[in-house]
Amino acid sequence: MATAAKRPRVEGASGGGDDPLPAFLDWCRRVGLELSPKVSVSREGTVSGYGMVALEDVQRGELLFVVPRAVLLSQETTGIRSLLEKEHRALQSQSGWVPLLLALLYEYLAEDSPWKCYFSLWPPLSSLQHPMFWSEEERSQLLQGTGVPEAVERDLANISHEYGTIVLPFLEAHPDIFPLQAQSLELYRQLVAMVMAYSFQEPLEEEEDEKEPNPPMMVPAADILNHVADHNANLEYSPEYLRMVATQPIHKGQEIFNTYGQMANWQLLHMYGFAEPYPGNTDDTADIQMATVRAAALQGATTEAERRLICERWDFLCQLEMVGEEGAFVIGREEVLTEEELSATLKVLCMPAKDFRELKEQDGWEEDDGEDSLTLTNKTIPKLKASWKTLLLNSTLLTLQAYATDFKSEQELLCNKAARAQLSWREEQALQVRYGQKQILHQLLELTSS
Repeated sequence: MATAAKRPRVEGASGGGDDPLPAFLDWCRRVGLELSPKVSVSREGTVSGYGMVALEDVQRGELLFVVPRAVLLSQETTGIRSLLEKEHRALQSQSGWVPLLLALLYEYLAEDSPWKCYFSLWPPLSSLQHPMFWSEEERSQLLQGTGVPEAVERDLANISHEYGTIVLPFLEAHPDIFPLQAQSLELYRQLVAMVMAYSFQEPLEEEEDEKEPNPPMMVPAADILNHVADHNANLEYSPEYLRMVATQPIHKGQEIFNTYGQMANWQLLHMYGFAEPYPGNTDDTADIQMATVRAAALQGATTEAERRLICERWDFLCQLEMVGEEGAFVIGREEVLTEEELSATLKVLCMPAKDFRELKEQDGWEEDDGEDSLTLTNKTIPKLKASWKTLLLNSTLLTLQAYATDFKSEQELLCNKAARAQLSWREEQALQVRYGQKQILHQLLELTSS
């Protein structure tokens, strides 16, 4: 199994020396949340904080626990569900999370909430380690070039806008329901982070593909499980229950891991507050900004006429919706995930001027004749046309220049246990994100240099 990702180890929300676990397990029994006798919720034997451990050998397909839908915490189950339904039009937002966040705000502050024992296992909200709670200086120093600072800045702007224009007016309109302490942007940010890190979103059925995505919901017990890419359990949905099922054999004493999806380390740190140690995250990726490829192409132009032609080609790619100012080409460990877009971009930017004129005159984008239709994998990239490889190499070099640290020094740091031990938790997570991305980019350099 891959090395496990670690959330920061923090004490439970109850604080002090009281262990909230017995009360939580008693609550589970009372509400019909059934744990298999083969598993245990524990701090012992887990990679971080509370987790779930096998007490006996578990076979693939075995049921680990069952969560009745009535136990879920959502806009449909909260004590203010009637109010949320009545005001649903006023609560619409870009994120779609406002109803759940208001439900959490209400239940978290209510002394008699049915989910009080569930909240007791939450980490203290002041201890959350998402980069949105780092200082701007920390984000800039530790995560420059990774894409995380830009994602966080967008998040913070959206959260502030959502709170100021939708949430705060709603709270002020219902002082009989929400105490004054609910009117806190910082508390709202913390609850957004909890939804980012711990909520679940039920997938649509195939015939529902045209519908809006289901709103997020909190799933007690399921959100206790830690994450690795090579997970051994998966959440299944049915009309009455949610079921956590083993996806591979789990030996006695092993931790039970869910997966949060195929996520790169920068996404894990951004949304969940941790990264998987290298080389554990087989889903890790590095981004090459689309605008960086354009810059690399312009860098290779020697005359004003050549620069104008590159801009014309770029505009053509924009019309084809292959590129955009905010987009990125995503490079995985074994292949390019945005293969169609990158292939089209390399082809258009590198083709002879005569071929480009003919392409523009065609009625739409015709099927490739096969000459340039190689899949972009580690095996095929060295076989690309020289001009394609040169542009890809120069784009990769420009991308590496965006980082504040160099690859070799981080390689040495990863191998130096004594130096690693001196890093703060945030420094270690940032190192894992940077190194994983640079490893992919340096591999791409080698492939395009051959």
